[in-house]
Amino acid sequence: MTSWDKVSDWYDALVGTEGHYYHQHIIFPRLLPMLELCAGSSLLDLGCGQGILASVLPKNISYHGIDLSPSLVAKAPKGACRQYSVADVCEPLPISPQSFTHATMILCLQNMEHPQKALSHTAAALKEGGSFVCVLNHPCFRIPRQTHWQVDPQQKLQYRRINRYLSTLKIPIEMHPGQQSKKTYSFHHSLSDYSKFLYEAGFVIELIEEWASDKKSTGRAAKMENFARQEFPLFLTFKCRKRT
Repeated sequence: MTSWDKVSDWYDALVGTEGHYYHQHIIFPRLLPMLELCAGSSLLDLGCGQGILASVLPKNISYHGIDLSPSLVAKAPKGACRQYSVADVCEPLPISPQSFTHATMILCLQNMEHPQKALSHTAAALKEGGSFVCVLNHPCFRIPRQTHWQVDPQQKLQYRRINRYLSTLKIPIEMHPGQQSKKTYSFHHSLSDYSKFLYEAGFVIELIEEWASDKKSTGRAAKMENFARQEFPLFLTFKCRKRT
């Protein structure tokens, strides 16, 4: 897994303790009903960062967040029913097997060089029939350096150009372009790859959802931009069940 400890100050300024705009307006409002948490539920949050999911969960839900960055985990909200570990989720996890009813990965699997290992360790941590929800930057339409907005002036349409898709890619991400910058990496995989990884880890996909931005443009290009924004989703979400 790629550690974000070296860019933790930048990431904390971007996300904070409550999440960025998309966490607050798109991801959490759709994720929480999908989780179907109830009394007695226990949730494992892999790649938890500074524990922003913990801040929106009911206080009585047992939560354990795991992240490779000590400085991000140090910023996570503490309290009863809240635990954290600093660990690489691509390695065996420092928790008892089959001890959680639910697991999540929110916008982090694409920062892991070995997603198959991370998913296998997730399955091992879940009880039989346990639920797993994974939120990704959409692997079709949001590939760093390989997808871009372009405009067709004749059709008066804004469209998404996709240069590459099926190839597995390791893509360096500059945190501060144009400056002496630190890098993280994004690892691109196709939808068929993710389906295979989940199946091999022991999951059955129950539901796939694609979540578009709710932002609205103003000005001369607003109609075109708003139409494109609704046609090309930002996020892809898998809801899975551990096979029994």
